[in-house]
Amino acid sequence: MSDDILRMRGITKRFPGVLALEDVNLTVRRGEIHAVCGENGAGKSTLMKVLSGVYPHGSYDGEIEFDGEPCRFDGIRDSEHRGIVIIHQELALVPQLSIAENIFLGNEQAVRGLVNWNRTNVAAGELLDRVGLAENPVARIQDLGVGKQQLVEIAKALSKRVKLLILDEPTAALNDDDSEHLLGLLRGLRDQGITSVIISHKLNEIEEIADRTTVLRDGRTIETLDMRADEVSQDRIIRSMVGRDLDHRFPPHTPTIGAEVLRIEDWTVHSPTQAGRAVVRRANLTLRRGEIVGLAGLMGAGRTELAMSVFGRSWGTGISGRVYKDGREIELRSVRDAIGHGIAYATEDRKRYGLNLVEDIKRNVSSAALDKLSRRGLVDENREYEVASGFRDSMNIKAPSVLVGAGKLSGGNQQKVVLSKWIYTDADVLILDEPTRGIDVGAKFEIYTIINRLADEGRAVLMISSELPELLGMCDRIYTLSSGRITGEVARQDATQELLMQYMTREEELAE
Repeated sequence: MSDDILRMRGITKRFPGVLALEDVNLTVRRGEIHAVCGENGAGKSTLMKVLSGVYPHGSYDGEIEFDGEPCRFDGIRDSEHRGIVIIHQELALVPQLSIAENIFLGNEQAVRGLVNWNRTNVAAGELLDRVGLAENPVARIQDLGVGKQQLVEIAKALSKRVKLLILDEPTAALNDDDSEHLLGLLRGLRDQGITSVIISHKLNEIEEIADRTTVLRDGRTIETLDMRADEVSQDRIIRSMVGRDLDHRFPPHTPTIGAEVLRIEDWTVHSPTQAGRAVVRRANLTLRRGEIVGLAGLMGAGRTELAMSVFGRSWGTGISGRVYKDGREIELRSVRDAIGHGIAYATEDRKRYGLNLVEDIKRNVSSAALDKLSRRGLVDENREYEVASGFRDSMNIKAPSVLVGAGKLSGGNQQKVVLSKWIYTDADVLILDEPTRGIDVGAKFEIYTIINRLADEGRAVLMISSELPELLGMCDRIYTLSSGRITGEVARQDATQELLMQYMTREEELAE
């Protein structure tokens, strides 16, 4: 038996006007965890869709050999029949159905045409044990967090006697604990002889878990690195991904900090679903013009809740405290109020809340400030086109036209559209919640450059991030949040990961 479970040779895939893959080669060894890296648009997901039959044989050029035999998959069922299962970044679960129903959807445990629910639930329970998920098989998917839903997808793959498991950005939406559990599960599956291919932008995770890594760039195979023998670093992977050295992952910036523009005092926010529970407790912070201020905290610390509650009370109940803009107290009772006072909030979930994916770039850019383009209730579409085209050029949004749908853009370009939308509102306070989540290193550098430019224009930026190196590389000051309380304020020159983590885990007793 060959050591290689998968060989893809000369894979070329074309779309109208686009060469997505050109002569790509990928070899995966039996029982390894193999990472596939590359910038957005490098062809990673396209290659996996070719392998899994999403793009059927005949729609691409090249050969696929799996488990020693040539394969021609005409659809996903064909690849799954051979033991190849793909878990997409957008999970394919039915929220209203139970865990067990989702696991065996399309592969029902039936006797004489009738589903045997006892056998279904028992079998689902055994699979949940394998993935370490202590949930009742009859629990509904919609009642589970994203991390647990990811484990259900893997249990579903195991039910299909998977030999090769493909995971597309499996930890992009997970917190640190869920991510670590998932990576541990992949190691356990490797010990059981199951091969995994993982696509991820999180190079620290790849460095930790992958046996080998194949790098794609502009639809071509660049190289395959042995992560153990070659002692591969993150910088080495980045150099291969972008085709050049990134001596500095963050663009150089010398801030020009001006007067205070926003001050929040004694800000308290209660949970809308848990009566009496304060999620943010007497928070105080300030932002100055030209300043990039970080907000660090572990999952559940209340970072997003703080940001959204300030942005026109778009989250929370029982909100109290004061907000001052340019030294004057203001009322922020709605999103309209916040926008009117020059405050913008770019959500951490750009696909669900930040963009209308079925609309084009033009309509997304103008959506938060239509009053600037309308007269007597009618939008000047020519002016709207001109404005969006200007942002496409100034923000380097990679699209042939502003009439392209937002859903067709890469993550980095989608984020540029989100930023364009809020810049067009003339906001001078920008709250950016995880602005580089799910974005590759090259696109991150572009987003960082844009953030610096916004600060240089005299705007104040509050940057929320789960990546401490990002906050250390970008921010002039950093606040830390723990259990809803501001526990520290650190100047850039004094900030270290260790110090921030101390503050982020501090349980500071404050009078209620």
